Amino acid sequence: MGNANVSNVTIRPEEADFFAQLAHNWWDAKGPMASLHQVNPVRLAFIRDAIDAHWPEAARAARPLMGKAALDIGCGAGLLCEPLARLGAGVTGVDAAPENVAAAAAHAEGVGLDIRYMAGEVGRLDIGTFDLVTCVEVIEHVADKPAFLRDVAARLAPDGLLVMSTPNRTAASRVLLVGAAEAVGYVPKGTHHWQDFVTPDELEALLAEVGLTVTAKRGIAWRPGKGLHLSDDESINYILSAKRA
Repeated sequence: MGNANVSNVTIRPEEADFFAQLAHNWWDAKGPMASLHQVNPVRLAFIRDAIDAHWPEAARAARPLMGKAALDIGCGAGLLCEPLARLGAGVTGVDAAPENVAAAAAHAEGVGLDIRYMAGEVGRLDIGTFDLVTCVEVIEHVADKPAFLRDVAARLAPDGLLVMSTPNRTAASRVLLVGAAEAVGYVPKGTHHWQDFVTPDELEALLAEVGLTVTAKRGIAWRPGKGLHLSDDESINYILSAKRA
């Protein structure tokens, strides 16, 4: 009967457990999650451009999400939720691992931000719809990607904006993200499973199946002297925005 139980076939339990074990180190910029701290400003630059394009009246505002509701799916310990709150949004963060939600809530309280955090699968939570939905580095950890994206789309308001990022499934990402990055400790061993990565074309087709159309897409690349940056090179990682078709 359709997707009545889709939410129990999305995030694999072992994936949630893996990241839950890292919860207490999530905010340590030099710890196991250092790579997330380095990529966060790059993602935020894309998100700000996407906000300005989607809501042109917000382009010159210091807090362009004022009066808008934002949802971060797979929020971890809140690395993206907190800057979204500072942009003015009323933010909800959802994560499959209760340990991550606890770490996120404690950190937000410590810095004086009012963010609602909830543990569980997004498809099982009765939380309504949101003007902005973000889902960064999550879909590659999902077993049933079409079911997960149905749940994501259901959380998006009719005129809402979706932003997603994920590693590409290429020879380059297999060498750099899974091989070299884990070998040198840039990401914890077991973070990435290359066969579960999604190409931009595949993700665009999956989004189309749930009634969403891609509005912008950039690669997230790295090079010596520049570090991580938005690029036309999508071979390692990419970020996109989408809206209802």
